[in-house]
Amino acid sequence: MNNAAGAPEAASTDSIVVSALRKSYERAPGSDATYAIDGVSFDVPQGQFVTLLGPSGCGKTTTLRCVAGLEQAQEGRIEMGGQAVFDAAGKRFVRPEDRPIAMVPQSYGIWPHMKVVDNAAFPLRHGRNRRKVKDVRERAVRMLDQVGLGAMADRWATQLSGGQQQRLAFARALLCEPEVLLLDEPLSNLDAKLRAKLRQELRSFQEQFGVSALYVTHDQAEALALSDKVVVMNHGRVEQIDAPERIYDRPRSAFVADFIGSANLFAVHDVSQPRADGSVVAKTEVGALVCGSSSDGTGDGGFVCVRPENIAVRLVDDGAPEPADNEFRGTVLSSEFLGDRLELVVRSAGTTTKAFARSGFGARPGREVTLKLDPATTRYLPG
Repeated sequence: MNNAAGAPEAASTDSIVVSALRKSYERAPGSDATYAIDGVSFDVPQGQFVTLLGPSGCGKTTTLRCVAGLEQAQEGRIEMGGQAVFDAAGKRFVRPEDRPIAMVPQSYGIWPHMKVVDNAAFPLRHGRNRRKVKDVRERAVRMLDQVGLGAMADRWATQLSGGQQQRLAFARALLCEPEVLLLDEPLSNLDAKLRAKLRQELRSFQEQFGVSALYVTHDQAEALALSDKVVVMNHGRVEQIDAPERIYDRPRSAFVADFIGSANLFAVHDVSQPRADGSVVAKTEVGALVCGSSSDGTGDGGFVCVRPENIAVRLVDDGAPEPADNEFRGTVLSSEFLGDRLELVVRSAGTTTKAFARSGFGARPGREVTLKLDPATTRYLPG
């Protein structure tokens, strides 16, 4: 590909649009290529927080680096502000420094030989939006004040904690005045409690400054807590793009259901045609289950998906009635106390099911219980 370097023709507040992006890495000479990203398409609307989520090796970081211009795909197109910054067919490639972006890497990229204010001011002195020198410190300190680091402006960067370095990296990125903020797992080096605190701050800053954000993580809790929209990736392809609530409640594949949160997946060997209300009856090892929120597709195979919190549990006593529709019995294998609830693992017909019960529920290992699935929260996922 012949690269034509140059800045976008004009900057606007439109979304990022990534279309049919494909990047391969050659193995040995003469062997087939392996695709790190394979036909990835999504957009980032102005002012929204979009997350690329998936396991290690799914292609999310490669996608982010292509958006940043640090890597170049073989196929596809990337637009920012309504202008192409990469177009494989048109042989267009805009250099990273000429794209309207700022990036916060996993390691923060803090220079230890500089003071905090000089780290923050770096893009004002050397970036694409250079300011007059007399204005640089004032603008940098003002931004540091906004992220809670104003009193530390003249400290050495090495004297900051991990959380403070994350805020500094964010302040420096915002001083680039980007249209798009790219974040590559910026919280992964912090402990769990600090991560939870800083992800709230991160979203607050992003909303305050109105910048669009594209975030990469393998942490599902981060993705669900931060995002307006989540792009779930697997093996270089997009599995589902949706709001966090829909990703969790209405997964479109067994991979998404299993990767996001905790899910019980019952293998299906036969499924009925959709009823008038859209529900289907799926035959599984634990019996026939009515799935109220079914997918459009039917056929042999697939899975029934239900979350542990959507299963009602009751003890089986002498004289208890036989299981009704969408109910089945099983034996408790384990009962783990988690403070606000019990996490039960129940074995039935060769299948194990995870379910939650109230903390005072007397379900000891060996007890027989009945599990009831609500059709409204049970979903059939075609194979």
